[in-house]
Amino acid sequence: MAIGTHHLHVKTRDPKQTMQFYVDNLGATLIADMGARGYRVNLHGLQLNITGLIESQKREQHYGLEHIAVDTDDYAGTLAQFRAKGVRVLEELPPNNGRRVCFLEAPDGVQIEVIEKV
Repeated sequence: MAIGTHHLHVKTRDPKQTMQFYVDNLGATLIADMGARGYRVNLHGLQLNITGLIESQKREQHYGLEHIAVDTDDYAGTLAQFRAKGVRVLEELPPNNGRRVCFLEAPDGVQIEVIEKV
């Protein structure tokens, strides 16, 4: 049996603001504006579904997602762009295996891990 990634679902109090964060800061592209049902974006080949809590779903729902990891071939430049846009850096880790890594704050407690390509 083969299993692949279909999408990550981010549940948020403000779907439009959250969608715009991923577009403006991570280069995501809008796939679909589903009106009151939220948004779908393409984050460099990974589909993110961004919605509020969904009334028709009866299971317990939570806002957010722990983190999304992205990599960059220009770590310093990428970090400078985030800082210039006011994105909060939560933690910068010491280099590991020759790469630098940091965590950024996205809406609703989601964190973005930025990993330097080597």
